[in-house]
Amino acid sequence: MIKKVLSLFAVAAIAVSCSTNAVTGRSQFKLLPESQLQQMAVGEYQSFLSGAKVVPSNSNNRDAEMVNRVGQRIVAAVTQFFKQNNMSQDLQGYQWETKLVQSNEANAWCMPGGKIVVYTGLLPITQNEAALANVMGHEVSHALFGHTNERMSQTIAAQYGGSILDAFMANKSSAAMRNIFGAAVGVGSQVGIMAFGRKQELEADRYGMIWAAMAGYNPQEAIGLWQRMQAKAGSGGTPEFLSTHPGPERRIEQLQKYMPEALKYYKPIGK
Repeated sequence: MIKKVLSLFAVAAIAVSCSTNAVTGRSQFKLLPESQLQQMAVGEYQSFLSGAKVVPSNSNNRDAEMVNRVGQRIVAAVTQFFKQNNMSQDLQGYQWETKLVQSNEANAWCMPGGKIVVYTGLLPITQNEAALANVMGHEVSHALFGHTNERMSQTIAAQYGGSILDAFMANKSSAAMRNIFGAAVGVGSQVGIMAFGRKQELEADRYGMIWAAMAGYNPQEAIGLWQRMQAKAGSGGTPEFLSTHPGPERRIEQLQKYMPEALKYYKPIGK
């Protein structure tokens, strides 16, 4: 009888946990309050930084200055877009911050609440500021559209069954829950464990180019970026950033389809 009740609770929880994203229009399964994830992100972000080699943005390091500059411009573009579409309330709780971390990993991520990290190992592949902007716009989109929430919700539902919400509330600070969070975001050694779905990736690609374009960066640089990703993968050195994403050939085809829309937002910096 108890199992039946729990099963009914699980079905009810899933039914009421589907919502439509105001920007993308896609229905999403999200069990967790975004405010809870943002709180978790603060602790996990500080924990990550405590063990990372952060490149100070005030150290006259050109790469750190570039990453910080791109982050500020992407955030300004996102803020403008949400304001223009009367959705500023959706950015409530965001405390944006951008860091460059010394690591050979070719990776970048953005936590719920706006904590952005770029690894130095990604820069030889991005090669220029506009390509970096497309990557950072992509990662910011994952946070903005609740993709971390979706990934965690799917994992929690599969692992905890009928006790979905109770399990989360009781274990949100546990090592298991922290691992689920890290895997969902794509932090460090967690990369590749819990890949984003195709729909999530396409959303991040599409709007990542839009944020980059609004920030004054050429969205067409996204094509060259993925061509370089493809070359890197072909040489047997698959970047960590690529390990959670669909194949570059398919990715480039989709980017080209999205390009006309992104170019409508593009106004080069200084013009």
